[in-house]
Amino acid sequence: MARSGRSAQKGVRRSPKRLVLGVLIFGFAALIIAQSAPQISQFFNPVRASVGDRLGGGEQIGLWARLTGQVAQEKRIRELEAEVRDLSRYKAAAISMADRLEAYEEILNLMGEPPARGVTARVTSESEGPFAQTLLANAGRSQGVEPGSIAMNEGGLVGRVIQLGERSSRILLVTDFNSRVPVIGEVSGVHAIMQGGATSSGALTDLPERSAFIEGERILTSAEGGAYPRGLVVGEVHQSGNDWRVKYAMSEGSSGYVQLIPPPTVERPIPAGDLPALEGDASPTQGARR
Repeated sequence: MARSGRSAQKGVRRSPKRLVLGVLIFGFAALIIAQSAPQISQFFNPVRASVGDRLGGGEQIGLWARLTGQVAQEKRIRELEAEVRDLSRYKAAAISMADRLEAYEEILNLMGEPPARGVTARVTSESEGPFAQTLLANAGRSQGVEPGSIAMNEGGLVGRVIQLGERSSRILLVTDFNSRVPVIGEVSGVHAIMQGGATSSGALTDLPERSAFIEGERILTSAEGGAYPRGLVVGEVHQSGNDWRVKYAMSEGSSGYVQLIPPPTVERPIPAGDLPALEGDASPTQGARR
């Protein structure tokens, strides 16, 4: 009798635990079934999103990122997002300024640089010759190349044609010591002469007093002297001690092809005495006699 009484008491004690365990299992199974139903899962989406934001998202670094060691990655992602937003603002400002500049040029009837039409040619290096840095292009007079043509590649200015044949051209590179290119800073507006002599960067000389370039700005051709048109990309300027040097832009494009564009030409004006007289207008000599 005593044993039966004790077993009965143990059964009464275990029954509540089994009941609670059964309720939990039933509730968990009901929750899984409810999540699979589209109508019921929409009811749990806000709760799941709120819990997920608190554990791993939000504007601050989440707890899940701290536990898994992703704090540095989260911080870097936020820095990149901030840079993208800044660049978007700069892009919008640049587009607005470009549209405004185009409108001003149209109002002023400004004469810009004529569009250059060139010949694309394949180039090979030359080991022998009077110049240390030259290239040979497989295009010449027969292909429409003119004396003094400008050689460009995907990066920027390559050099200038110094010898021209029927089907070939010799290009003097801007890296040669004999090369002199009048340049101007795109932002600072400082004029200088870029001298070759190194395969990685050129030296800037003849700078005006109390003037300096801006670190990292682009260097363009200034068209002084008439050998190069204005606005061709030459490179990027950097300061080395007390000197300024230009990192060549042509090194960024090394496909083995160049575009040979005609040199800039400005036609001389016709003398007034050679102008054809219009009907009803007096010639300059008749006006002088009167």
